[in-house]
Amino acid sequence: MLTRRALFSRPSRLAALTAAGTLSGVGYATAIEPHRVHVTRYRVTPSRWPAGLTLRVAILTDLHAHPRNMNEADLASIVARTNGLQPDVTVLLGDYGSQSPGPVAPEVVAELMRGLVAPAGVYAIQGNHDWTDDPDAMRRKSGPTRVERAFRAAGIAFLENQAVPLGSAPKLWIAGIESEATRSNPRKLRHDPERLDRHRTDILARMLGAAPADAAVILLAHEPDIFGSQLDPRIAVTLSGHTHGGQIRILGWSPWIPSRYGLRYAYGHVVEAGRHLVVSGGLGSHFVAGRPLRIGVPPEIVVVELGFTPDDGLA
Repeated sequence: MLTRRALFSRPSRLAALTAAGTLSGVGYATAIEPHRVHVTRYRVTPSRWPAGLTLRVAILTDLHAHPRNMNEADLASIVARTNGLQPDVTVLLGDYGSQSPGPVAPEVVAELMRGLVAPAGVYAIQGNHDWTDDPDAMRRKSGPTRVERAFRAAGIAFLENQAVPLGSAPKLWIAGIESEATRSNPRKLRHDPERLDRHRTDILARMLGAAPADAAVILLAHEPDIFGSQLDPRIAVTLSGHTHGGQIRILGWSPWIPSRYGLRYAYGHVVEAGRHLVVSGGLGSHFVAGRPLRIGVPPEIVVVELGFTPDDGLA
């Protein structure tokens, strides 16, 4: 017989409080944090940067658009909010659809992204899911993917192993490299990190062949791992996503990072040997038990301010 005394004994109270805390934490991680979009700002002054030039770059990545998280209304709100930040250029770094059943169609996402406005342009690249969630491209082992077709049809500049001058600033370029998951790459290459690094270094060299020796290049790369082997001195800053910042991040620790470098390139502004990398935690979420989940890594719009001085102040 369960007595009132037993029901409210210390062990029972502790168990009840633990259960309540767990449920509250799960509720926050699935119902609140995935929907609280923050704006995160970084001020970066690369060593190779045109004197006197300032550039504000907005980053949107890993939308993983789905009716239950990052739905059409969410995306429209993010577009409006991004435009309100008045970036000079906005970049989209891949993984536009959810891997969960019933994602928002790429054509719908692209049409919404058409609303982004930036005087120096809006540029997009692909992520790994833009390949792996496209059965036709996977079967063909070649592009264009459905995502690429949709974004090009929406009039968004799509960079696939391509570098172009950015705006009217002399010697300023922007480049976008393919995802590591590109199915035109041989499978054995994708699973051999050293060969993959050499392959991507070769792609970079070809991409930047037309860029002047003293150019400053903004590199868009969905996966940040390229930063570990990318040494071209013309690359002023690399902008990446992919990791979701770990999606679960407690006191700087995450249980799983989709990177062979672990926490090294998981999130934020990384500086190594004078080189700069900014990794966004992204906007959407991988679903866990049918729900979007984020703990300690709220969805974010990232703003990178390049070439600003301390006296300029953050916008």
